[in-house]
Amino acid sequence: MTATEQMLSMPATDHQPQKYTGPSRAEVLAMRQQFANPAIFTLYKEPLMIVEGHMQWLWDETGKRYLDCLAGIVTVGIGHSHPKYVKRVTEQMSTLGHATTIYLHPNFALLAKKLASKMPKGMEVTYFTNSGTEANELAVAMARLATGNSDVITLRHAYHGNSPAAMALTGMNTWKFPLEGGGRVHHAINPDPYRSPFSGSAEEVSRHASDDVRDIIRTATSGKVAAFLCEPVQGAGGVTHGAPNYLKEVYAHVRAAGGLCIADEVQTGFGRTGEHYWGFQNFGVTPDFVTMAKSLGNGAPIGAVTTTMQIAKSLTQKTHFNTFGGNPVSMAAALAVLDIIDEEGIQENCRERGKQFRAGLDKLKASYPIIGDVRGMGLMLGIELVTDRATREPAKAQSAEIMEGTREAGLLIGKGGLDGNVLRVKPPMIITAADVEFALDVLDRSLAAVST
Repeated sequence: MTATEQMLSMPATDHQPQKYTGPSRAEVLAMRQQFANPAIFTLYKEPLMIVEGHMQWLWDETGKRYLDCLAGIVTVGIGHSHPKYVKRVTEQMSTLGHATTIYLHPNFALLAKKLASKMPKGMEVTYFTNSGTEANELAVAMARLATGNSDVITLRHAYHGNSPAAMALTGMNTWKFPLEGGGRVHHAINPDPYRSPFSGSAEEVSRHASDDVRDIIRTATSGKVAAFLCEPVQGAGGVTHGAPNYLKEVYAHVRAAGGLCIADEVQTGFGRTGEHYWGFQNFGVTPDFVTMAKSLGNGAPIGAVTTTMQIAKSLTQKTHFNTFGGNPVSMAAALAVLDIIDEEGIQENCRERGKQFRAGLDKLKASYPIIGDVRGMGLMLGIELVTDRATREPAKAQSAEIMEGTREAGLLIGKGGLDGNVLRVKPPMIITAADVEFALDVLDRSLAAVST
């Protein structure tokens, strides 16, 4: 595959989008600019308006089709408007749209039981929230209550949510306002071998990074901590992760200090990393909490915290309640998602298509010096762009150009990292081999355009 060959055609679809008859793109943009908070941003120079989706495809108001390789920011796991999903959510909405947890509803109990079946033995108690931000906050609160300790350790470049408390947990200044909240939080050195201040193999870098967690406990805390919170593979931070020894060593340090370990699976969960259902399983560890959201609802607002009964009892000291945390429609959506993942072999598809995608990206790296690193697992992949492989200077402007080029060619991807120079490839988990080849072809041409 080279950029000079004839461009691959976008794979066909049987879905025929409806003719759009709503407000024009210009009208929608004007209304947003006048009535929406200016902090709400769009991704492209010319904002893209999406009006319909089906499986891995999206359409704008003109009828132009796009291959979605960002999945609503790693949220649409089983595809847009999956027919089985739509049927089950619609059926629930037609019978009962809302009831709080002060009443019984079968969906709530069935979903909690289903999640327990996907967890390590003993982790079978779930509290449902509206989002990943809430889930992470709640897990940290429970860890503090259960241990009686206050200090929490997270990683540099981590992203754990947008509330004041979650911002304190997040390790990137681009997502943090100067607000009080979150309590005592320490950010350890990231085990990412590509930009680590430590030298050596990936395993040696991870050992040094795990030692940093131990040193934080010894020097910045009383010697006792409440929790260590970590994404097994960082999402917004640039698709980074440590070597297999990292989490094993860190979990040991944290538990020796009386702390609990929280796996933030908001982006890595439900088979996206391919080899395993949960991201933490790739590293041979068992956390004390698993937090989740995004693909759990396939777009429906839902998050969750799963832990042990002993830890969960810490929350019974006072009244705790979440109005929408047991919404029957969101529960129906999540039950449909979990069933579809199993019934349609979606985790295996992540593994196979992830291998295909990674092999293609590695070939592109060999052709384009602008690619400094390719990393990730399954269908959670990152391409770090640099202006010089020796200095590893982030290629910020080129990243933006590539984003515009891929969009024009009908491919939607994302970007992340502290400098916005990591292309994020995280499609719906149902993409096909032909979709992957089309995406690689578009990326090839877009990389060529900025490399000439």
